[in-house]
Amino acid sequence: MDDEVKSRFIESLQRNNDQIRKDRAHTIGEDSELIYRRRVEDIELRIKRLEREQEGLIDISPLDRNSLTFANFHPEEFVQRDMELSLTIRNLNIQLEVTKKRFEYLFGKTI
Repeated sequence: MDDEVKSRFIESLQRNNDQIRKDRAHTIGEDSELIYRRRVEDIELRIKRLEREQEGLIDISPLDRNSLTFANFHPEEFVQRDMELSLTIRNLNIQLEVTKKRFEYLFGKTI
């Protein structure tokens, strides 16, 4: 083995504490940022899906275009589900806002 050519393994073994800590910090920071970003995206997706579901609740279209009879509509179930969705969406919006602010604080970036 040539003295001038060092393998990656040997270089890794010869790193000092500062280099090791810097590499670990970079890895941990990168992983954490990616996971935080994914969480924000997951919350956003969940909000969109719940909003679509909520909009779908008010679709009481007739059974077909010639019919004057509406699809089975149960007002009590509608009100209950709409309230549940509204509260869930509200809570997720709060969670999204807090998570975004925390991401900006921790990583110095906006999402």
